[in-house]
Amino acid sequence: MGSGHLFTRPYTPRTNGKAERFIQTMLREWAYAMRYQTSHLRAKALLPWIHDYHWHRPHGSIDNQPPISRIDIAMNNLFRFHI
Repeated sequence: MGSGHLFTRPYTPRTNGKAERFIQTMLREWAYAMRYQTSHLRAKALLPWIHDYHWHRPHGSIDNQPPISRIDIAMNNLFRFHI
């Protein structure tokens, strides 16, 4: 099983609803959650936010589990050693 880049048709809520929801959440919880002194500081805060979003933030659509819980970490050497 591999991963790859998936594209959705533009302006089609049925196919890009998850992407739209992610963007709303990102704007609310990262981009505008606090006042950043510079764009550089905002950009620096992005990777930690993305990590928290995928590894630690509960998601209602998957029984309040983070998205990483859907991956079999025991079988994946890269994810197994996350702290």
